[in-house]
Amino acid sequence: MALPRYALVVCCVLISLCSSLCAVNAKCTFDTFTAPAGYTLNSVLGIADDGTVVGQLIDNDSGNLVGFMRSASGDFTTYSAPQSSTTWIYAQNTAGMNSGTYLDEKLNVLGFTMENNNFNSIKYPGAASTWIFGVNHAGNLTGSYGGGADVKGFLLVNGNYTTIVDPGENTTYPVAINDNNAVVGYAGSSWVSYGFLWQNGEFTAINYPKAKYGTVLNGINNDGIIVGNHISADRSFGFIYQNGKFENIVYPGSKYQIAGGINNSGVVAGQIYYTQTNNIGYTATCN
Repeated sequence: MALPRYALVVCCVLISLCSSLCAVNAKCTFDTFTAPAGYTLNSVLGIADDGTVVGQLIDNDSGNLVGFMRSASGDFTTYSAPQSSTTWIYAQNTAGMNSGTYLDEKLNVLGFTMENNNFNSIKYPGAASTWIFGVNHAGNLTGSYGGGADVKGFLLVNGNYTTIVDPGENTTYPVAINDNNAVVGYAGSSWVSYGFLWQNGEFTAINYPKAKYGTVLNGINNDGIIVGNHISADRSFGFIYQNGKFENIVYPGSKYQIAGGINNSGVVAGQIYYTQTNNIGYTATCN
C-alpha cells in the first residue's frame, strides 16, 4: 500500500533525526576518468557488475548527445539509437543488456534496450513520452511515461506493465532496480524531489535531511545499498544510504560530486565537479 502524505512526512522526520546524528563522509578510494578525445563527459548514469560505466557524452564536432559504455579497463564505446541525435544509457545488466532513452527524428521521447547490437524501441501504450531507466539481471525494466506535469512510473516484466505512482506527487521516476525487484527513484510536485524505495507495491520514503530541493535516488544493489544525490541550489551532492544512515561522497579538492549508480560489488560511479562546466568521471569503493 502506498504511503499517504502524512506518513511520508513522519517518515522523513524520523530519517532526518537519525541522519543528522549519523551522517558522515564515506571513506572512499577513487579511480577517475575523462571523456575520450573528441567528446565531453555529460552524465555518468550507472555501473555494471563487471565495472562497465554507462552514461552520456557530448560529441564536440556535431553537438549530438550519445550514449557511452566504458569498460573496466578504460575503453570507451559510443552508441546512438537509430535516427537519434540524443541518447542516454542508464544501466547495463550482467548479460550486457543496456537500457536507456532517446529522442527520435521527430523529437519523441522513447525508451530502448540494446543487447549484442539488437535494438528494441519501447513505447508505453498511448503515452506521449516513454523513459526507460534501470534493468536488472532478469531483464526487468523501470521507467516512466506521460508528459508535462503528469508523469507516472512503471515496472516492465515480460511485456507486462505495473504502474508505480506516488499518490501524493505529480511525477514519479523509478530510476534503478536490483535483482530482488526493489526499485528506487524520486517523485515530486514542484521544485522539490522526494526519494523513494518501492517493492511489492509499497513505498518507503528516503530523504536526505534538510536538502533544500530534495533527494534523488539513482542506484540500488542486491545488498540494498542505495546511492543518490541531495540537491541544494543548482548543485547535487552524492551520498550512500545503508542501514538507515547517510554517508557523503566527497572527493578532495572538488566543488561537489554526484553519484550515478552502484553495482553488486559496492562500486559507485559518478562525476566530480571542479566547476559547473569542468567535471571528470569516477568509480569509487567506499567503506
